[in-house]
Amino acid sequence: MDNLQTIRFSGNTLGVEASQTLAAALKNKTKLKTAILSDIFTGRLLSEIPLALKALCDAFEQIELTELDLSDNAFGPAGAEPLIDFLSNSKSLQTLRLNNNGLGIGGGTMIAKALQASADKARAENRLSSLRTIICGRNRLEDGSSKALATAFASHGTLEVVRMPQNGIRPDGIKTIVGGLAECKGLRHIDLQDNTFTAKGSKALAGALVNWPKLEVLNVGDCLLSKRGGLALAEALQQGHNKNLTHLHLQYNEIQADAVEALASAVKSHLKDLVHMDMNGNQFDAEADVVQTLTDALAAWDHEDALLELDDMEEPDSDEEEEEEEEEDEEDELVQEAEKAEEKEPLSKGDDKAEEDELVKQLKNTHI
Repeated sequence: MDNLQTIRFSGNTLGVEASQTLAAALKNKTKLKTAILSDIFTGRLLSEIPLALKALCDAFEQIELTELDLSDNAFGPAGAEPLIDFLSNSKSLQTLRLNNNGLGIGGGTMIAKALQASADKARAENRLSSLRTIICGRNRLEDGSSKALATAFASHGTLEVVRMPQNGIRPDGIKTIVGGLAECKGLRHIDLQDNTFTAKGSKALAGALVNWPKLEVLNVGDCLLSKRGGLALAEALQQGHNKNLTHLHLQYNEIQADAVEALASAVKSHLKDLVHMDMNGNQFDAEADVVQTLTDALAAWDHEDALLELDDMEEPDSDEEEEEEEEEDEEDELVQEAEKAEEKEPLSKGDDKAEEDELVKQLKNTHI
């Protein structure tokens, strides 16, 4: 099969010998571009998976693969280590799908450092990174991996699609991630659904929107934006920097009527391509005049059906609860500033490499 361009082995169970044999057959397939290997280790021992992955990734390193999908393989941090060489050295990879792999903070950090190495090599060779899409939802990445991921995102700067839903990332991590993505000026799709923003993360996102004039899909549903955070985001959209938006997911975020009014103004002014808008589960009356104003604004662009049903609305929180959340955010920021002031000098590159090697060693001893 000299013209083999795509392989799809999803829903199977591959052992070490099968993977090594498959890798031997693939390494010379110079036209292979897409490898869909989601859910391929059903029932396999955790000790088998790294060896199988290593064989496959070594084969991919010898061809110009553009898309790799390893989603729904619960290999955890031990499965991240075999990907390092491939991710660090690939000059052609455009789409990386690592959804629902249980990477955790350690695995997420290893993947991030591998992507950072790839960006560094591209810069050293005076070429643009090929990476365009990263999908890594449901991996328990949390705040601990956010700094390394944000740095990698910023270093590539070419990302167009970033999807990181359901990762347990909290406001500080969101602020860090958004800061890194601000360097990706061509971003079209960002999905941070079901993480925790509060006012701090929401304001960081609002401030970053100016950097994404090509943004089409913004998904921050179930993110606890809060009353103030929702308003900050709506007012940022009102400024007109994101005129290409087609899908806006803001459900279950404690958003109140003042933010809806700002969104209606944004739609009326410039969001002419918005065809999908989810505001369900927020804290305003579905029968309020401002909802009709929003619907009329959408209808003016022939998108009267864009707003989804508002059938699960909540009662507004008291001002006291909102003020308490705001004070907690401010206190967190003050604590972080104090901690940074007391920090020692950062690790040298040599120390950082030694720390990474020790992490890999520990993971090997634990899982293999």
